[in-house]
Amino acid sequence: MEKIQKTLNERDTERTEAENGEVGLQEIERARELYSKKYDEYPYSDVTQKIIGCAIHVHKNLGPGFKESAYENALLVELDRREIPYERQKPVAINYKGKEVGTYRIDLVVAEKIIVELKAVKSINIEDRRNLSKYLKATNTRVGLLLDFSKPTIEIKRPVL
Repeated sequence: MEKIQKTLNERDTERTEAENGEVGLQEIERARELYSKKYDEYPYSDVTQKIIGCAIHVHKNLGPGFKESAYENALLVELDRREIPYERQKPVAINYKGKEVGTYRIDLVVAEKIIVELKAVKSINIEDRRNLSKYLKATNTRVGLLLDFSKPTIEIKRPVL
């Protein structure tokens, strides 16, 4: 009975912290724990877990329903708070037979090795996944994260080349 009451008290404390926008290290550690078991075999899992923790924190505080740019700005605040380096809206050249024929912009490149694409759409579709794969190949990057903030639970895809 004591254990159940302790769990209920912890949930109430976490709920109060979440309502006040004070969700912190405990939540990030819980997210890392959940994802570390599943994703330890992936390259750069230490960094991707930190990014995912930041994204979960943003989603818990903002919830679904905002534009992609709001989630991007909030995620940058979290990355800055944790001193995780990133490049925002990084331009990348599209080459054809050795000539530049266009450019596209990657939402985020984190720690110079992970491409992060943000979405606030009804659902991640095959085209979103293909685009991230193209970005990974074009930049010779192995790991990407596709984060969709539009649902009650954040959707996370992690392609690896």
